Amino acid sequence: MKLKFRVPRMPRVSWRVLAWAGAAMAVMVLWMTAPLALSRLQFFRVRQVEIVGIRYLDADQVLAALHLSPTASVFDETEPLVERLRGLDGIVDASVIRRPPGSLKVIVREIEPVALLMSERGALAPVDAEGRPLPFDLGGLDLPIVRSNANGGMGDSSVVGLLARVQAVDPALFQTIDAASRTETTRGDVLLELGGGAHRVLLNPDAGPEVIEAVVLVARDLAAKARPYVELDARFAGQVVVRRRSTAGGTV
Repeated sequence: MKLKFRVPRMPRVSWRVLAWAGAAMAVMVLWMTAPLALSRLQFFRVRQVEIVGIRYLDADQVLAALHLSPTASVFDETEPLVERLRGLDGIVDASVIRRPPGSLKVIVREIEPVALLMSERGALAPVDAEGRPLPFDLGGLDLPIVRSNANGGMGDSSVVGLLARVQAVDPALFQTIDAASRTETTRGDVLLELGGGAHRVLLNPDAGPEVIEAVVLVARDLAAKARPYVELDARFAGQVVVRRRSTAGGTV
């Protein structure tokens, strides 16, 4: 008895399938090599840069950080440009979008300034939530002034950190703060001066959102009832003390 084996035939590949495969490979090769080829053409050199998102930085600072060469092309790699922007003081994130034939769109997200730190000589410098200086122009910055105390350093940082929490919890309250400083108490409490000095708020340096919200609610209630006050003391657990006369240096 003879056994017969049948070898399966491979399906014939249509010339159309081969044509499509060849076209796809050609497109992939062009896709990978086109930017390199186009970047050498003068027509695609960067002639314009649109900057979006700057409020405090100057446009010239951003342009200088890009370090664009005279022969820079819109088809050059954008990641090096992004890294240069992220390394610029005052910027927390950035992106660069190509706009052929000759434009780049730069989108930046700046670090939000929290206060103006006053040195012992009276000079003002904008700082972030951690007390680090920012390269922003003072013009147009309406921020609380933090008076540097004798200790400086961590003391100033704790005041700025508290201001940052107030800014996050209640921006409206933050906008009314004119100045902030540490008191002369051993605990280093924080004194906030509001409304041109008409009101004062005393807080622990580590006061959380619930304490800040309590101060806001008490202030609103007093305003609604037209009851005058000078000082709100929120340094005590679970209560806000209302005073018609301020305490000297917040030593109570």
